[in-house]
Amino acid sequence: MKLSYQSAVARAEAGYRMISCSQPPCLFAEGESNGGGGEALPHYHETVLLEESVDAMLAGPGKVLIDGTLGGGGHTGLMLERGADVYAIDRDPEAHAYAGKRLEKFGERFHPVVGNFADAVELLRERGVEKVDGWLVDLGVSSRQFDCDERGFSFQKEGPLDMRMGPSSPLTAADIVNTWSEQEIARVIWEYGEERASRKIAKYICEQRVLQPYTTTTQFAASIEKLIPRYGKKIHPATKVFQALRIEVNDELGALKRLLETSADLLAPGGRLCVISFHSLEDRMVKRFLKNASMKEIDRPEWPEARPNPDLKFNSITRKPIKATAEEIKRNPRSRSAVLRVGERIS
Repeated sequence: MKLSYQSAVARAEAGYRMISCSQPPCLFAEGESNGGGGEALPHYHETVLLEESVDAMLAGPGKVLIDGTLGGGGHTGLMLERGADVYAIDRDPEAHAYAGKRLEKFGERFHPVVGNFADAVELLRERGVEKVDGWLVDLGVSSRQFDCDERGFSFQKEGPLDMRMGPSSPLTAADIVNTWSEQEIARVIWEYGEERASRKIAKYICEQRVLQPYTTTTQFAASIEKLIPRYGKKIHPATKVFQALRIEVNDELGALKRLLETSADLLAPGGRLCVISFHSLEDRMVKRFLKNASMKEIDRPEWPEARPNPDLKFNSITRKPIKATAEEIKRNPRSRSAVLRVGERIS
């Protein structure tokens, strides 16, 4: 059955409302309780680099910390267990439903905040907080988001071509592939998917959408596979395209850029900035930022001598990124690509 583009958008919206409002929230990791005698509920997300990141945050009593990506509450939970106060930000209402119930036992030390981590300075100042002792962000998509068909992040099962991390996002993946120009689609696939066949794919998408709008994840992935067959390759040819669309829909790199630019404004001297990234686009941004913000002097060929760096605001704690152990990768294969970089705010 062919669907109009308007019908496809309505289907995506209905899918998001279903998972964020109607489904019973899966409130606890498997076998876990909220401490109030409640029944353990299904698994939500396997937290990556848990001990390593919370150790790097120096979490402890009296510390005020930000978890910029609450998700299932794994990082926030361990920070709270170690005695810190945590402002936990997420734009996904399902994450708040899950983690809010899971972490309510920590009382007033747990501060859930609905919003985007890129707006953390404003969000915390609205709550009377001017400085914090640490700021953690995990830039990966949660297992729950990937595994929930209705969210449209994966093409393993059929779902609406959505990919939004929160209902406030005005753009869906279906919007992009059904209405954007060939040039813009090619740019997104090239810049955010680093896909060499970006122009070829964009041209094909625009040709095929005239015949039938793209409405579901499996339909779109199958279309890409017709253009670029797998030929026994392990990686599906639509993988990079899906990554690119997700990044564009959620302005992921724009949000990371704003976080990095404002981090020094929110961190107190000695405060830690901890960023877990999962692909080279993100990691390059973080690596470059920490390098530029930790250089004591800068130099140019036309200058007679080096000059003090006006952007010196951090010490880089991790000269080499922290990665998951072999044990963690065995337990959670998705942690294989995770890297953690840490900077410390200087006065």
